[in-house]
Amino acid sequence: MLHHVTLHLARSKQFPEGSPRYGYDITAPLDDGGHLDQEEWADKRAYCRVRRFWADEGEQQGVLVHRPGGAGGATWMIDYNQGRPGDEEAGYHLHQHRFAEGEYVTIEDDDGRPYTFQVVSVTPAEPGGAGGHR
Repeated sequence: MLHHVTLHLARSKQFPEGSPRYGYDITAPLDDGGHLDQEEWADKRAYCRVRRFWADEGEQQGVLVHRPGGAGGATWMIDYNQGRPGDEEAGYHLHQHRFAEGEYVTIEDDDGRPYTFQVVSVTPAEPGGAGGHR
């Protein structure tokens, strides 16, 4: 089932309290355990959208993609321009992480710098309708 997941920057040296000004809104298929569902993604990839919000830098729109290879046999990435290689952001072991409120995930920016985010909400999303990005 598709879900709307909101991530906010977790605590770090630079942000001791974390920050809701940095993060992601992701529409992704999650299984009953809250893990990314590759089979459902293959059927509903057109609905798997990502909005990156980064303080004063504005927003970027992208898509959630699954690529073979990498640790665990696959890599989940955020691709902002499908026609241009090199702008992707890789999730760190996203296939192993549970997307549930309070959990943490790591995403590397396009320069390979890792940032840790806390899952602040997970709600059901209807394809192309209510529950999508705000």
